[in-house]
Amino acid sequence: MKQNQINLLQKLIKIDSQNPPGNEREIIYFIRDYLKNLGVSSKIYEFKKNRLNLVCKLLSKNSRKSLLFSPHVDTVPATGKWKYEPLSGRIYKGRIYGRGATDCKVNVAASLYLIKTLKEQKITLRNLDLIFAFTGDEETGSHNGIIPLAKYLKGTDYAAVLDSDEFDIIVAQKGMLHLRIELTGREAHGAYPEKGINAVEKGVFILNEILTKKFPFTPHALLKKPTINIGRFTGGDKVNIVAGYAFFDIDIRYLPSMNEKEIIKSIERIIKKQKIKYKIKILANQAPLEVDKNMPAVGILRSTLKRNGIKSKLSPSFGATVITFLKDVGIDSFSFGFGSKGNAHVKNESVKIENLNKGIKVLVEYVKAMDDYFAI
Repeated sequence: MKQNQINLLQKLIKIDSQNPPGNEREIIYFIRDYLKNLGVSSKIYEFKKNRLNLVCKLLSKNSRKSLLFSPHVDTVPATGKWKYEPLSGRIYKGRIYGRGATDCKVNVAASLYLIKTLKEQKITLRNLDLIFAFTGDEETGSHNGIIPLAKYLKGTDYAAVLDSDEFDIIVAQKGMLHLRIELTGREAHGAYPEKGINAVEKGVFILNEILTKKFPFTPHALLKKPTINIGRFTGGDKVNIVAGYAFFDIDIRYLPSMNEKEIIKSIERIIKKQKIKYKIKILANQAPLEVDKNMPAVGILRSTLKRNGIKSKLSPSFGATVITFLKDVGIDSFSFGFGSKGNAHVKNESVKIENLNKGIKVLVEYVKAMDDYFAI
């Protein structure tokens, strides 16, 4: 049985679903055919050519509550020199290697094997409908994945986004605000800079003040403090021309006590001091999120992990998971998963086979316990 679990993850790793460029057709068709062989029907959602998502359901007898499991099927590109071929699924010393092994194909494999276990053991839950959403485009913003798919999942009671490491349960995450600041100055000869307005120079002053500004916030027990990263700064045409245009991109991770509109207003006040034409574009914005740690879906999961001798923490996410998009349509959501810490997005990505085997066992016990909880 465990060898079949390993083989499934290896097959998933061998399917190229790197994003960019972004093409989930092959892996979603593999999942569709895998489910079909188990007698499970599914529906594919294609929001852009070759950008596929798949949803399937296992309905219970009474359909009192519903639980969604959602791992993503795309991976980041396999860059750099690897010890083993990144799409090999090579096994070495208790680990499976390959791009996506940890992020997030171990969670895809565990979800599929949960379905396989329930079908082969002819288990029909009494009260809990199970929904599975295998989504694409997570690595480049989910614009062709969970964002448009979420409206089709509306009405689900609980969701576990399977995209974390070492069985930790993600119950809080920072907000993410990506801004592009465009500055338009006036070109002049480099020998007479006083005749122009240098957009690059103004940008340097603006960035320096943004980076040193103390944005007000209330400390958070899990999320610590807000952060700012300048990801890109571009401007000017030639060394002897006063730069007439520049832009820079800022990545701001903010806390629940902060407001994105106030952050933007503060940045705007800094820019105005430099007396230059400007535009602020919001490239992305996800609000901060805090999960109700007392919801049954979290409490029962913690009990299940404890019974299996697995140490699990209620943890924060300093990045931005897709929990937000499910919460936006009214689904009580958290993140959970079986990846190996420190392996996402790195060369020689791998996952412990033990995590896969334990993860499947936990999921089977978890859905049974959730089903029992909602019995009348």
